[in-house]
Amino acid sequence: MFAIIGKRSGWCLMALVLILSLASCTTAQAPGDGVGEPSGGARPPLPEKIQTGEGEEPTVKVYVTDDAAVKSMPIEEYLAGVLAGEMKNDWPLEALKAQAILARTFTLRFMTEKESKYEGADVSTDIEEAQAYDADGVNDRILQAIEETRGLALTYNGEFPYSWFFAHSGGKTALAKEGLEYAEDEPGYTQVVEGRDSEDAPEEAKAWTAQFSPEQVMDAANAEGELQTIEIGERGESGRATTILINDQPYPAASLRIALGSTEMRSTLLDEIRLEDGTVIISGKGYGHGVGMPQWGAYSMAEEGSEAEEILKYYFKDVAIEKMW
Repeated sequence: MFAIIGKRSGWCLMALVLILSLASCTTAQAPGDGVGEPSGGARPPLPEKIQTGEGEEPTVKVYVTDDAAVKSMPIEEYLAGVLAGEMKNDWPLEALKAQAILARTFTLRFMTEKESKYEGADVSTDIEEAQAYDADGVNDRILQAIEETRGLALTYNGEFPYSWFFAHSGGKTALAKEGLEYAEDEPGYTQVVEGRDSEDAPEEAKAWTAQFSPEQVMDAANAEGELQTIEIGERGESGRATTILINDQPYPAASLRIALGSTEMRSTLLDEIRLEDGTVIISGKGYGHGVGMPQWGAYSMAEEGSEAEEILKYYFKDVAIEKMW
C-alpha cells in the first residue's frame, strides 16, 4: 500500500500504511449501522467475489507469497496478519484499531476495483500489490484490535475511500495531489491538518538528511546530460515539494522520491536541496507520502486517550465508519 511503518521500515522494524472503546459499538450494531456521523449516500456493497449472507463474515482467497499458494481464510484472519505487518504489535490499542479499520477498508476497496495478479486469488500478501503481512507477528493485542473492529470500514458517499496511511507527517499531512501525484480530482476526504506525531518517534523519522551522487539524481529523473543545478520548485498546501528543478527543468517530487529510494529520501516535505562538492544533499522532515493517517500521529492520539474513531475522523474528512458484517 501507500505507507512505511511496522515491519516495512528500519526505524520501526520497517515502517514506507488499522481498540477497546469501540467494543460496545461493534457488538451492538447490525450491519449497515454507521459509527458516528454518516458521510452521505448508501453503505457500499461488499465486493461481488466475497458477498455473503447478511452479517456473515466473508472468506477470502489469499495468495501467500511465503508459501507460493492460494489459501482460503476468514477475512479477519487475513487482516490480523496485515495489521501485524503494518504496525508494531505492542503499540497502543486504539492506534492498532485505527490501523485495522484502514486495513479492512483497503482490502474491500482493492477487491471492489482490482483483480489480484495471482490467479485464483482475491488479494495477496505481496506488498507491491497490496499490504504487508506477518502472520508470525500476530499476538493477543493484534487479535483484540481485530476483534473489537470486526467488520468496520471507512466509507465516503457510498464508497470505500482510499485508506492512505504513512509513518510520520513531519508536522502536517498532505493532499493526495501533492503527496501522491494523484491524477484525478482531489478526494473530498483528504485534508491538510497538524500531524500530531509522537515525540517517541525515531529521530530519523522526524528529520533526515540524504546524500546522492549527481548521476543517481539524473538517472532517477530520467534526465539527460550532467547535473548543473538542483533546487526545490513548487510546493503544495502542506508545504511539500511538488516539483524539483533539475537544470531549471521541473520534475515531479513524489516520483523522484520513489526513484531515489523512499527509505533514503523519506518525504517531500523538504527543507533544502543543494549540490555541494559533487554531492546532492537533501534534507527534510517526516517519513512517507503524507496523505491520510500518520501512524506516529495515531500513536500519539491513542496515548492521549483518543479512540480509533476519533483518530480516523481527525485525519480523514467527512467519512463514516460502517459495520459491513
